[in-house]
Amino acid sequence: MKNRIKELAKAYAPAFIDIRRHIHAHPELSFQEYETSKFIQQKLDEFGVSYKAGIAGTGIIALIAGKNPGSRTIALRADIDALPITEANDVSYKSTNNGVMHACGHDVHTTCVLGAVKILHELRDELEGTVKILFQPGEEKHPGGASIMIEEGALENPRPDAILGMHVQPTMEAGKLGFRAGKYMASADEIYITIKGKGGHAATPHLTVDTILVASQLVVSLQQIISRNNNPFSPSVLSICAFNGGFTTNVIPSEVKLMGTFRAMDETWRFKAHELIRKQAVGIAEAMGATIDIQILVGYPTLYNNEEVTAKARGFAEDYLGLSQVEDTEIRMGAEDFAFYSQIVPACFFRLGTGNIARGITSGVHTPTFDIDERAIEVGMGTMAYLATQF
Repeated sequence: MKNRIKELAKAYAPAFIDIRRHIHAHPELSFQEYETSKFIQQKLDEFGVSYKAGIAGTGIIALIAGKNPGSRTIALRADIDALPITEANDVSYKSTNNGVMHACGHDVHTTCVLGAVKILHELRDELEGTVKILFQPGEEKHPGGASIMIEEGALENPRPDAILGMHVQPTMEAGKLGFRAGKYMASADEIYITIKGKGGHAATPHLTVDTILVASQLVVSLQQIISRNNNPFSPSVLSICAFNGGFTTNVIPSEVKLMGTFRAMDETWRFKAHELIRKQAVGIAEAMGATIDIQILVGYPTLYNNEEVTAKARGFAEDYLGLSQVEDTEIRMGAEDFAFYSQIVPACFFRLGTGNIARGITSGVHTPTFDIDERAIEVGMGTMAYLATQF
């Protein structure tokens, strides 16, 4: 099976590089992936794979049934949306949608899973059980397409025994994979704070409530929640990223708005921190005579890689690519809505190397110059197919 998958991945790689370029050139924002969804459906029709479209709007669920289809179900997930970034690369497949770019590699994820689908469908008579494929919209936007896919039954009928997903890694050379078991990526919540008070002349601060000062005290004070309440062996980040208030040099404004993000690797601490943030914010505002409105928008949960599933996936990857091509990868405070799946079924989310230092392909994700060494396509589609056959 391994050699057959390698042969097919190598043979089909040029065609799927073209597919990746097409998807890259036609990016669409989260929950607006209408043409991308149509393109994926067209390819599934060409492959002869059955599917259901319209999940979470533009999502697709496909099924490949092998021998004894009820014996096991392995799910593969690809996200299909792009980012509101203007591409700066001078390439033939540069984005044709101004201000929108596949700067996070979702074009690669979709292509590799499509490639795995083609391979698995051709080998279905040798495949044990069922492979379920999720082409998911809206990874980059709250509430995350994964949560909606789950609400609409993506993990049922049949329910996967395990789910696999991958993400591009520009700091890892193309041809390599990275794995990490356990807590892998952070939860991500959004914080919105509005501080109000009586504004007035800067020369008479005693007649006002200085909202700028209140907000400044709050920004500094909130950091103590992390430094003095969180277990230092459990990573957590609180960043206030927007401070908006005032309009001139001599007027104390009546309103200041703050926005930020809170990240954690522990779900219990995550929600305890929410309480502490609210309590501290209200206390400081009231002590200084201001009123405050605070909203914490609960986002993606912690992404947890099941130890057993990840150990198996890593072992199979080492068998497929060779021991030297598989590496440990580090904990990340970035967030991924694949985490919603990982909270429900045993999951493994791993990294696909896409960089090439010698060729200068080193730009990070979410940048206007992100691109990949396209040798990664053959590795990604072949690995995904092989992992799906081995569980």
